[in-house]
Amino acid sequence: QVQLVESGGGLVQAGGSLRLSCAASMSIFTFDLMAWYRQAPGKQRELVAAIRSGGSTNYADSVKGRFTISRDNAKNTVYLQMNSLKPEDTAVYYCRVTAWGSDYWGQGTQVTVSS
Repeated sequence: QVQLVESGGGLVQAGGSLRLSCAASMSIFTFDLMAWYRQAPGKQRELVAAIRSGGSTNYADSVKGRFTISRDNAKNTVYLQMNSLKPEDTAVYYCRVTAWGSDYWGQGTQVTVSS
């Protein structure tokens, strides 16, 4: 069982930056996939960014060039650096891990971007 704890959310003005962290309860070195999702009120949860064990990444079109996903195996943590934030980025952000054929989710962290 993998426990995930997200942090770093908060209230920021449009154009600002935040860095989200997702700390895992065990080594992430062998995790197949680590990803960030978000869910805005009244909308479906959507993929924001993902990073695979080999280091390849992919991003939602809406965040390309503004968000960067990275992982620190030594700290068992995946990060989401969010720059040039927009009001439409407002959502609860969730960390997801795929390991040994199973998916694990964190509890989410709220990001609110004011205009």
